[in-house]
Amino acid sequence: MSKHVKDILARGDARIVEAPVAAKPVAKADEGRVQHQIETDRNFELPTRLYGYTIAAYLGFLGILAAAFSTPGLIIPMAIFVAFIVAGFGVPAIWTRLNSNMPGGNDTKPMSMGTFENAGIMTNTGRLAPRDATIQVLILPVLIVIWGCTIAIIAALV
Repeated sequence: MSKHVKDILARGDARIVEAPVAAKPVAKADEGRVQHQIETDRNFELPTRLYGYTIAAYLGFLGILAAAFSTPGLIIPMAIFVAFIVAGFGVPAIWTRLNSNMPGGNDTKPMSMGTFENAGIMTNTGRLAPRDATIQVLILPVLIVIWGCTIAIIAALV
C-alpha cells in the first residue's frame, strides 16, 4: 500500500540514505559485447503464426467491408485502416527483433509452434493449454470477421 510521506517528514521519522549505485556493465569475453545486469525480454512468447492469423482476420474484415461497400470514396479510408493494422502489428514485430548487441537488446526468440503445441503457455493464472491460448488470442479477430459478414449480409438484404 502507498502512504503519504509528508507526515513522516513532519514527525522527523524519515531517514536519508545514499542513492543506489548502478552496476557497471561487464564485458563478455567470448562475444566482445557488453552484458548488462538486467536482461530485457521483448518477446510475447506466442508463436508468430498466431499473430499472422490475427492480422489475416483483421485484413479479412476490411476486405469483406471493402467488397460489400465498394465505392470510390472508401478507397482512402480503407487504405488508412490497412496502414494502421500493418503499423499496429509491424512496430511490435520490429520491437521484438531489436538488435541483441544493443544495450537492453532482445536475445529471446518467439516460441515455435511445436513447442507451443506440446507445452502450452504460462500466464499469470497458471499454465494454459495450447487450444485455450489459441482461442483466447483469436476469439476477437474471428468475432470481428463474423461481424463484418453479418454487416455485409444485412446491407445486401436491405
